[in-house]
Amino acid sequence: MKKLFTTLLAFVVGTFPLTSHGEQSADEETYVTIGTGGVTGVYYPLGGSISRLVNRNKDETGIRCSVEATGGSVYNANALKQGELDFGVAQSDIQYEAFLGKGKFEGTGPFTGLRSVFSIHPEPFTIVARKDSGIESFDDLKGKRINIGNAGSGQRAMMEFLMEKKGWTKDDFKVAMGLTSSEQAKALANNDVDAIIFTVGHPNGSIQEATTLVDSVIVPVEGELIDRIVEEYPYYSYANIPGGLYKGNENPIPTFGVRATLVTTADEDDAVVTEVVRAVFENFETFRRLHPAFALLNPNEMVKESLTAPLHPAAKAYYVETGLLETQQ
Repeated sequence: MKKLFTTLLAFVVGTFPLTSHGEQSADEETYVTIGTGGVTGVYYPLGGSISRLVNRNKDETGIRCSVEATGGSVYNANALKQGELDFGVAQSDIQYEAFLGKGKFEGTGPFTGLRSVFSIHPEPFTIVARKDSGIESFDDLKGKRINIGNAGSGQRAMMEFLMEKKGWTKDDFKVAMGLTSSEQAKALANNDVDAIIFTVGHPNGSIQEATTLVDSVIVPVEGELIDRIVEEYPYYSYANIPGGLYKGNENPIPTFGVRATLVTTADEDDAVVTEVVRAVFENFETFRRLHPAFALLNPNEMVKESLTAPLHPAAKAYYVETGLLETQQ
């Protein structure tokens, strides 16, 4: 949590009240930040949706929530560990690796203080290719110009995981770019790359932009390798990208993926965590309407699925109290 105690800010707050009634002074306000992702992805509006619900009661709770656009899942996990964020959105595979010190986090070791809050929408691994590229499967990416995602993003981590499983390196591509999600659509339209990679909830603004700017296809990701991955890793599951969401892509596309999860640390204040989960689950129908990717969310799944790190005690207490979890879980 970030609390403001300086004399100067206290003076400013006294002059320009932070609450509509001017009832709370600066030292009574608690500021929390949610690390998200690029502004065109789903994580940023997800963080904004949570913040909006939390801030509805800021006059009563003294808790003010804001969002920060970041590099994505890996960045958020590292920033939480360093105390730079209060909450972060992370793919379920990144949560798993961060907590156990695997994959991208082998060098820094297990983040034993990582805590789950809840899981959110499914995030299928998504390849969007120019229609004139000839890319019809994951294997067709070899030798092509690909954006594999920016360093620190979940999609970059997932792409590198698949590359490792295939025995590929960047040298297997004609070009391997590291653009952010907000830069991908224009790169595809400008013919700078043949394909772009997302791990994201659908519908997604960047993919809508890409498929509108240039004739594109969403590429199936399936086969024996994917079957082995889904069987071996509990945070992966099969997924379908619905047809009709994007121009020129009318049929469902098979792939696999993860879930987005909201995470925090064991040190986060119980009252803050309680308010975040209360704001979402007591206004659940409103939350589901805030983005199309949330439409099919199920609260019973959100408190159980894809949560490798232990639940924060305050979140677990709320779920038990409201009947979303059994006491022994």
